[in-house]
Amino acid sequence: QVQLVESGGGLVQPGRSLRLSCATSGSIFSTNAMAWYRQAPGKQRELIARISRDGSTNVATSLRDRFTISRDNTKNTLYLQMNSLKTDDTAVYYCNVDPPVLSGGYWGQGTQVTVSS
Repeated sequence: QVQLVESGGGLVQPGRSLRLSCATSGSIFSTNAMAWYRQAPGKQRELIARISRDGSTNVATSLRDRFTISRDNTKNTLYLQMNSLKTDDTAVYYCNVDPPVLSGGYWGQGTQVTVSS
């Protein structure tokens, strides 16, 4: 059974940081590249950061100076460190495999990040 449980979101002021976590089922985590996605209000969900099984990362160009993706293979957990947050970062953040079709189309509940003064 697929498990994707995101946490760590919240309401923060611009310029602050947050660290998101994603607890996953071991089977899906250990055998796949993982990614963070986000869906801003009125927009489609988009992939923002990806990490391969061996730790190679790729972050969207517009975010790579502020966001870092990492994984702990011993804990089956995915992370997203977000620094210098901006109001445009307000969205629901999701984790999943890359591509998400490999999880059978399953999505967790996501975690809401709201950046506002």
